[in-house]
Amino acid sequence: MTTPLPFTPGPKMVMTEKVVAKDKKGTSRRLWHYLKAQKFGLVMVFVTVAATSIFGLFGPYLMGMAIDQYILVGDLPGLARISLVMIGVYLISALTSWLQIYIMAPVAQKTVMAIRVDLFARLQTLSLRFFDKQPHGELMSRISNDVDNISNVLNEGVLQFIGGIIMLISVITVMFLLNVWLAMVSLISLPLIVLLGKVISKHTRTRYRDQQASLGALNGIIEETITGGKVIKSYGQEAAAIDSFEVANLKFKKAAIKAQTFLVIPGPFMGFFNNISFAIIASAGGLFVIHGLASVGNIATFISYSRQFGRPMSQLANLYNTLQGAIAGAERVFEIIDEIPEIVDAKDAKALVDIKGDVVLKNVTFGYDKSQPVLKDVSLHARPGQTIALVGPTGAGKTTIINLLTRFYDIDQGEIYIDGCNIREVKKDSLRSQLGVVLQDTYLFTGSVMENIRYGRLEAGNEEVMEAARLADADGFINRLPKAYETQLSERGGNLSQGQRQLLAIARAILADPGILILDEATSSVDTRTEINIQNALLRLMQGRTSFVIAHRLSTIREADQVLVINDGKVIERGTHQQLLNKDGFYHNMYMSQFKGHGETLLPLNGDKMLENVES
Repeated sequence: MTTPLPFTPGPKMVMTEKVVAKDKKGTSRRLWHYLKAQKFGLVMVFVTVAATSIFGLFGPYLMGMAIDQYILVGDLPGLARISLVMIGVYLISALTSWLQIYIMAPVAQKTVMAIRVDLFARLQTLSLRFFDKQPHGELMSRISNDVDNISNVLNEGVLQFIGGIIMLISVITVMFLLNVWLAMVSLISLPLIVLLGKVISKHTRTRYRDQQASLGALNGIIEETITGGKVIKSYGQEAAAIDSFEVANLKFKKAAIKAQTFLVIPGPFMGFFNNISFAIIASAGGLFVIHGLASVGNIATFISYSRQFGRPMSQLANLYNTLQGAIAGAERVFEIIDEIPEIVDAKDAKALVDIKGDVVLKNVTFGYDKSQPVLKDVSLHARPGQTIALVGPTGAGKTTIINLLTRFYDIDQGEIYIDGCNIREVKKDSLRSQLGVVLQDTYLFTGSVMENIRYGRLEAGNEEVMEAARLADADGFINRLPKAYETQLSERGGNLSQGQRQLLAIARAILADPGILILDEATSSVDTRTEINIQNALLRLMQGRTSFVIAHRLSTIREADQVLVINDGKVIERGTHQQLLNKDGFYHNMYMSQFKGHGETLLPLNGDKMLENVES
C-alpha cells in the first residue's frame, strides 16, 4: 500500500533508522542510583525474598525425609507429623511471597516517580529548539511507555532477580551437601543455559529499542491526527490519514514481532533443558541407589530441587530479555534527562524587576538553522511606553524578533537590552515575568475560566481575577456562561469562540501586569466588531507599557509610535504610519494593496473612534 503524499509523516517521524542501545552498563548503574534511594524497602525485600527461598528449600528436603524415614518403613504417625510440618512450611513460604510483593510495590513506584519527576522537570528547562526537532507523540511515548517498561521491570524483575539468585545459590549448596554426585549430574545442563542466554542477549536489547522507537513514531502520527483533525476533515484526507497510520502501524508490528519473538525463546528451551535434567537425575539416581550411593528419598529430593533450580533459571533468562526492554526504554528516558538546555542563566545573572520598558536590539542576527539567518543585522529602540508595530510579509522575521526578546532562543550575533541590561545577563524567569504575551492562537488549559485567567499570576485572589476580566471586557460573556467563572473549559478552550478566547488571554495578561506587552496577530482571526472589543481591551492593557504589535491588518497599527517594516530579515523602513505612507515605498504599497478599492473602514488605534466608525 502506498501512502498518499498529503499526509506522509514529517522528517521527524521517519522510522527507517535502526537505533542501537548505547551503554547497557551505564544505564543499569543509573537505574540502580534511583532504586538505591529506597534502601530500607530494598533491605526488607531482600529479607522476605531470602525467607521465601529458605522455606522453599525445606519442602523438598522434608519430602525426601518422609520417603526414607516414614513411607519406606510404614511409619504412618511419623508421616502425619512431618506432613503437618510441610504444610506449615508452605504456608509461611506463601505468606513471605505475598509480603515481598507488598513491600516491593511502593519501592518500585517511588523509584519510577523520581524518574518521572526528573524527566518532566528537564522538559521544562529545554528550549523551544528542542521541541521543534521532536514530534510530540515521540516525547509522550518516552514519558509514558518507556517509563512504564521501567516500572514493570522494577515491580516484578527485582523480586525475580533477588529471589532467583538466592534460590540458585541455596539449591546448589544444599544439593552438594546432600549428595555430591547427584549434584554434579543435576548441573550438567547449566553451561547450555548460560550459552543460550548470551546468544539471545546480543539481539534482544537492540530489537526492544527499535520497538520503542517505532511506537514513539506511531504515537506521533496519532497525536498529529487528533490535533489536526479539523484540517484532515476539511480537505477530505481521512483515507490518507488511515494509510499513513497503517504504514507506521505495520512498521511497529514488525519491530514488536522481532522483539517479542526473542522474549519467548528462553521458555521452551529452558523447559527442554529441565526435562533433560529430570531424565538424567532419574537415570543416574537409579544407578546410585543400586550401588548404595543414594537413597530413594535423595532422588525425590533432587528431582524437586532440580525443578526449583530450573524455575529461577527460566525466570532469570526471561528477566534478562525483559530487562533489555527496560534498559532500552531507560536509555531513551535518560537521553532527555541528559539533554543540555540551550538557554541557561549566567552564573552571575541578576533579577530583572520594576522595569521601565526601554528596549534596544543592536545588530541582531539569528537563524533557527545557523546556516540560514532569519534576521540580519536588525536594530531598533523602543522607549518606555512606546508602541512599536512590526509589519511585513509572512516569513519576514517579525515573530522571530518576539522569540528573541522573550529569550525563547538565543541570538547568534548582536545584543538585546532591557533598561540597559543585556538579557543574557538576567534570569530567564525574571525576564519573562516582565513580558505579557497575547498570541493569535490563544492556548487555554482544561479547567475553569477562573483558573485560566489566574494562570497569569497564580497567587492572585478571585476579586483580582474578576477585575482583570472586567478590564478586558470579558466579564460580560463570562457571566453568561453556565457557571460563570467556574465554567469548565474543554481542551484548548474549544467550547468558546475565538474572540472569547482572546479576551481571556488579554485578561490573563492584565492580571500578570507586565512591564512590556507583546501582541502577535492578536486580532487577525476575528470579525470587525469583535476586533473593536478586543482592541478596547488592548488599549487598557497597553496604557503606560512598552508594546510590540505584530499585525497583518495595517489598520490596527496606525497610531503606533514606530512602525518597522521587515522584509527578508531586515528592517527596510521605519517611521510613523503617516511618514511611511508619505515615502511611497514598501509600506505604502502594502497598505494600499489591503484597502484600495475595497471600501473598508480604516480603524485607528483609538477605542472611542472605533465604535463611532462602526456605528456610523
